[in-house]
Amino acid sequence: MPTKTYHIGVEATMEVIGGKWKSIILCHLRQKTMRTSELERAIPQISQKMLVQQLRELEAAKIVERHVYQEVPPRVDYGLTDYGQSLSGILNQLCVWGENNIDRRRDEGEAITLLHRDDL
Repeated sequence: MPTKTYHIGVEATMEVIGGKWKSIILCHLRQKTMRTSELERAIPQISQKMLVQQLRELEAAKIVERHVYQEVPPRVDYGLTDYGQSLSGILNQLCVWGENNIDRRRDEGEAITLLHRDDL
């Protein structure tokens, strides 16, 4: 297998958590484990197919773990692994920065709404 080369560390980070949906999914999962249906309600713009794909990629990267409960009806939920928990500080800072950015833009007159402010 050829050696993978990164120019800076953030490239390796973005390879795992980059894209439109992964960081949003991780922000929800850093607070609690969630079922797929809960994530769909929390992120209404994501399709079920895309959500499952992103969860599988995060699971393959060992950031998220899938818990299957032997119940009727079957129950599956997702949570951060210990390794995934190591991203919590970064995710918290991204949330705070985003909230501050929204506040700044609103103060400058932009019509913008934040539906959920994080309680860190």
